[in-house]
Amino acid sequence: MYRKITEWYGRLLSWLLAFSVAVLIIPVSLQIFSRYTELIPSYIWTEEMARFFLIWTVMIGAMLGVRESRHFEVDMWPILAPRADAALRLVADVSVLAFALVFVWAGYEFTSFAWNRISELAELPLWMIHIAWPVTGVTWVLFIGEQTWDHARTLVTGVPLRKADNQPHAEAV
Repeated sequence: MYRKITEWYGRLLSWLLAFSVAVLIIPVSLQIFSRYTELIPSYIWTEEMARFFLIWTVMIGAMLGVRESRHFEVDMWPILAPRADAALRLVADVSVLAFALVFVWAGYEFTSFAWNRISELAELPLWMIHIAWPVTGVTWVLFIGEQTWDHARTLVTGVPLRKADNQPHAEAV
């Protein structure tokens, strides 16, 4: 059940990422056209909207990066046995979890600070942009929890899970 929820949430985030990139193109294009042509007037709110959408795009991308294990990783170990690899990945999972909890805590403080404020140009509530940090942290906790469970299972059983279908590798059985 938990895996189905995280799968669904991951798909939703993928669609939101595509949508946010598509919408980001609009204010950026307006800025470019108004700067280099006189066909349309120069809009001030486009800079602020572009910044807001860029922040959300980066945060959604970071959420998906953790979900798909595409975040920054340095491989300095040779190919290890499944249990040793799972142990190292558990250490990495704990590190990501700690960072996620910092995002939740600091993001909560950040959002609380902006709760009753509005942006200068578009007059949007600032909490709409600042809430990206705690949402990212909570999402990382959800996704890293799933990966931690898989790595702990591999550590105990010695049977690694395949990413594609979460089934044990045939050669490991």
